[in-house]
Amino acid sequence: MIPRYTRPRMSTIWEPDNKFRIMLEIETLAAEAMEELGTIPAGVSAALRERGAFNAERIDEIERETKHDVIAFLTNVTEYVGEEARFMHQGMTSSDVLDTCFAVQLTEAADILIEDTDALLTALERRTREHALTLCVGRSHGIHAEPMTFGQKLAGYHAEFQRARKRLVVAREEIATCAISGPVGTFATVDPHVEAYVAEKLGLAVEPVSTQVIPRDRHAAFFAALALVASSIERLAVEIRHLQRTELREAEEEFTAGQKGSSAMPHKRNPILTENLTGLARLVRSAVVPALENVALWHERDISHSSVERNIGPDATTGLDFALVRMTRVVEGLVIYPDAMQVNLDRLGGLVFSQRVLLALTQAGISREDGYRLVQKNAMATWREGGSFMDRLKADAEVSAKLNDAEIEAIFDYSFYTKHAETVIERVLAGS
Repeated sequence: MIPRYTRPRMSTIWEPDNKFRIMLEIETLAAEAMEELGTIPAGVSAALRERGAFNAERIDEIERETKHDVIAFLTNVTEYVGEEARFMHQGMTSSDVLDTCFAVQLTEAADILIEDTDALLTALERRTREHALTLCVGRSHGIHAEPMTFGQKLAGYHAEFQRARKRLVVAREEIATCAISGPVGTFATVDPHVEAYVAEKLGLAVEPVSTQVIPRDRHAAFFAALALVASSIERLAVEIRHLQRTELREAEEEFTAGQKGSSAMPHKRNPILTENLTGLARLVRSAVVPALENVALWHERDISHSSVERNIGPDATTGLDFALVRMTRVVEGLVIYPDAMQVNLDRLGGLVFSQRVLLALTQAGISREDGYRLVQKNAMATWREGGSFMDRLKADAEVSAKLNDAEIEAIFDYSFYTKHAETVIERVLAGS
């Protein structure tokens, strides 16, 4: 991921030095377990602890000759450790180190993403409570439907990010596995105790059966979970972008002091952050298909997955981390315009009450079909010509025969649509 969309805490996980540090820790822990079993002499793990080191540039230099990254790593560590290093990596294969290291990195990344989601949930909760009873129009197909509250709208996103958090927790659990089973996963050259020991020390679960590699359905599920979270970010981003359109202007991103919206038009206040989030969501989702295609490896192992994961591991986690933090800031700074919401709500002259009129007519003894005909007739006239939907209904002889003026006026009451808003909001927030 380019620096523009990278936060240091996440990027550190994917830096070569951190990868090699984890790999060295895996080798050291494995040596400790092998010493317990008597497979290697005592003192190897101590030598790795005391003198074990590496140099990323030197590893690259060795790899240019060996064409093998793990051998290059082991060779470089040996240059620091000396004689005891010949017992390092006993009975192990490259995937034991690389796959377990990748599991550690993905687990660390998941922890950050879960924290990010918690921060977004906190921001959404505050804004949801703030606007629990702020009236706005609900839209279906982009067209005015019925009144609702902005808090209830935000509550829907809060519920969605609660589910996102759960998905990340499950994804973390599924990916946090350790495999140290030797060539083709038989444990012929490395005892299962080594795997169990390393797994416990690293906070991972033991992979029940590995085929020399950790099965890639786990990784596919992980990246699919990230993609779903990204899609939830995009859904909220698109909503904000729509609400910021000049014709609506019900909500907009915070426009900070000194900010410029356009190089040509000084008046512009563009939804650049949420547009950016829409793009980042596409990038995170782009990891899913390659991750799915990585599942079907040849026999017990091939490395067709490797080049993919070297890219999507850092990019997807770093991109989602940045997106979650940016969305949190957007929500925290979101400028809400209740007056504009009310203007838009009234824009169609009361047509948003059409269902209540229909229900009142059916309760007054008119068939649903006839009631729909009467309501739609007056609604379409209001749609075409403007004016007051209520006044048209009062002037319609068929309608006034069943509903008097007071009964019609009582229908046009916005509070009817807010009576359960706080109940719904509290139900949602209680779920977190």
